[in-house]
Amino acid sequence: MGLVSAKEMLDKAKAGHYAVGQFNINNLEWTKSILLTAEELKSPVILGVSEGAAKYMTGYTTVSAMVNAMVDSLGITVPVALHLDHGSYEGAKAALAAGFSSIMFDGSHYGIEENIEKTKEIVALCHEKGVSVEAEVGSIGGEEDGVIGKGEVADPKECKMIADLGIDFLAAGIGNIHGKYPDNWEGLDFDALDAIQQETGTMPLVLHGGTGIPEDMVKKAITLGVSKVNVNTECQLYFQEATRKYIEEGKDLQGKGYDPRKLLAPGAAAIQQCVKEKMELFGSVGKA
Repeated sequence: MGLVSAKEMLDKAKAGHYAVGQFNINNLEWTKSILLTAEELKSPVILGVSEGAAKYMTGYTTVSAMVNAMVDSLGITVPVALHLDHGSYEGAKAALAAGFSSIMFDGSHYGIEENIEKTKEIVALCHEKGVSVEAEVGSIGGEEDGVIGKGEVADPKECKMIADLGIDFLAAGIGNIHGKYPDNWEGLDFDALDAIQQETGTMPLVLHGGTGIPEDMVKKAITLGVSKVNVNTECQLYFQEATRKYIEEGKDLQGKGYDPRKLLAPGAAAIQQCVKEKMELFGSVGKA
């Protein structure tokens, strides 16, 4: 089964009151671990690629080729979307040309008029190819590829203006941030989320910065219309912890423990564990 747009899986999630996880990929191990877990749990999945990660993997074309080949060679039968995360205007066009099946254009740092203008253009280009589009209103806190946001809360009226452009799902800032959450974080603004959903109706909403949000908050957000939750940092932390343990126990010094396939295996298994926990929390298990 080839890559699919994320529209259908997220429309189903919204109607069924669960969420599909977007798990960011950084290399072959990440991609393989996420795909195998999605297949095992019969869950739809979205592979997120930031512009920085794409550059690290030598470009959108390489990423697209790797993911397509892996879906085929692993015999993956569940719906898989390859999604550009926080795409710039130029990045969105480049990822689309490289065969990504879903694109996020993040125009949240522009004024609302320019955000509308550019989003409208990206929607037209993507929909012509059957590719789904995510847009953003109110920047997400923390830092992602040099774009720094303070965790703003989106204006529900602006959310409706962007939603009306024909996008397929919307990322709206509700106090969430990328990376680890600070101790003084005030939590998600559920009143804002509720107001945004009232304006945007059946449109699936996206929760960025899924790492570190307490489980009960994630579940509540899903009841209020969030149908896609993004996870990146948490998989990195699981990977780091398992790799550190392997090295601290001296396993890389035993036999051929230094072989990268052995060295990276515990980290890859830890990513699978992380993805499994998230899919169970989001309610997407068995929904493929």
